[in-house]
Amino acid sequence: MANISIIGSGSWGSALGIHLARNGNTVKMWSFSKSEADLINNEKKCKFLPQASIPENIFCTTDFKEALKGTEMLLIVTPSKFVRTTVQKFKQYVTNQQIIICSKGFEESTLYTLDEVVREELPNSPIGGLSGPSHAEEVSIGIPTALVIASKDKAVLENVQKAFMNDKLRVYTSYDLKGAELGGALKNIIAFCAGTITGLNLGDNTFAALLTRGLSEMAKLNIAMGADAKTIYGLTGLGDLIVTCMSTHSRNRRAGILIGRGATIEEAKEEIGMTIESIDNIKTAYILSQKYDLEMPIINAAYKVVFENFSPKQAIADLMSRGPKFED
Repeated sequence: MANISIIGSGSWGSALGIHLARNGNTVKMWSFSKSEADLINNEKKCKFLPQASIPENIFCTTDFKEALKGTEMLLIVTPSKFVRTTVQKFKQYVTNQQIIICSKGFEESTLYTLDEVVREELPNSPIGGLSGPSHAEEVSIGIPTALVIASKDKAVLENVQKAFMNDKLRVYTSYDLKGAELGGALKNIIAFCAGTITGLNLGDNTFAALLTRGLSEMAKLNIAMGADAKTIYGLTGLGDLIVTCMSTHSRNRRAGILIGRGATIEEAKEEIGMTIESIDNIKTAYILSQKYDLEMPIINAAYKVVFENFSPKQAIADLMSRGPKFED
């Protein structure tokens, strides 16, 4: 079994740590918060996962050097907007660890996917991305699911499978890291929109139409940015889209519901109390659609609601009154 570092002690980082430790790996977590580290170490609890208990073979620290020492694999599980600054703080302690990106999103200032951010900071490290339908609340208590590890490096694929796979978690492999990264980032935005129509009390027909056309927009950008066209229809695209749009665990869906019911963006952020990746990444997706000259009306509508004070009802009316099209 492996010695693994996890950078980030939020719900997903803790859930991954719990799963890996139960699978026999030795896990060291890094937290920016001493109180969170103390809760994990002393009470074997994560405040974001009240149903889960922390195994004995997990240790949490606020010291990057201590977190990385003697490990072979490093998981990045911080909010997307903090990935670069966090990597810059710990990269002096990186030796030969395989770097696995478990965050989902874009870097707004560069329009980079997170693999591009990490590769720019750690150009000599083997990099992969772990993604798929995986709410932390369910993974932490052993409810079965399937994920994908994507990387150009065969050793990364093999080692992640060995560390993660058991009867609660299947791990498939893919060489399409770009496609996996894009699926994980874009599905959050569609889930925000799905929550909004739920908050407006619209029907199942509307919901199904949104998911289907949202997936089409995800596929367009996926292809334009050089990813494999079929990746978006697998676990890291369609699979993650379904769970994020439909689950009560989804912060992105919950934020959308609040917006649909009349809350402001700031009120939604305060109510959720944790990072809402969709809101952080809508602007980037909108700019990318302009950069690649793509027709992405759902992304555009989300941008107008969040950044131009469009009412959700008006955004939906505009979507429904667009001119006739072939389905693509």
